Amino acid sequence: MSPAIRVAVLDYGAANMVSITKALAAVGADVVVAAEPSEMVEVDAIVVPGVGAAGSAMDHLRERGLVEPLRDWVRAGRPCLGICLGFQIFFDASDEGGEGGVETLGLLGGRAIALVDAPTLPHIGWNTVNVVRQHPLLEGVPDGSYFYFVHSFAPAPADESVVLARTTHGRPFVSAVAKGSLYGLQFHPEKSSEAGLRVLSNFVALVAASTAARTGVA
Repeated sequence: MSPAIRVAVLDYGAANMVSITKALAAVGADVVVAAEPSEMVEVDAIVVPGVGAAGSAMDHLRERGLVEPLRDWVRAGRPCLGICLGFQIFFDASDEGGEGGVETLGLLGGRAIALVDAPTLPHIGWNTVNVVRQHPLLEGVPDGSYFYFVHSFAPAPADESVVLARTTHGRPFVSAVAKGSLYGLQFHPEKSSEAGLRVLSNFVALVAASTAARTGVA
């Protein structure tokens, strides 16, 4: 039997850790909580959850010495999933926080911007996710499936080719991306019932394939 995929969920003081760790465990991952760089060692993938503001999230990541190890991980082509705020901070910057915005991780070109023409802010609740590019991360998820959102900002990628899905709240916004082994979701899969668990299961399967290719162990 193949060993379980070991996934580190970053705990940087910007997320409720319980629901995401339980959801990953439910789809077969061996989950560890990583609050410092030493706890990111000997894992197969990293998940960056997050709620709140981009500026405070980046402050917490810096205080815990997680920024450069996370950048190094992604630049080495290792699997990483960002959820909600954790997805938004993958980009160069965020407009959240006033004039000039906040510099974020710079792993993807573009920036997080406020939702445009939104009927309500924040955007809270269930909404449809419309697939624009087929990808294994969304395999088995019917186009137009409902997922759970809580946010007022969303990324505007510089490279359109990374976009997997969009959602409409006012104007359409990007709700899922993938570039290599880097994946991002604006919705909360851990709060999105069966569809969300399917996405997390797909992520774990992608990690397993990446790990097998890297180590030569199936």
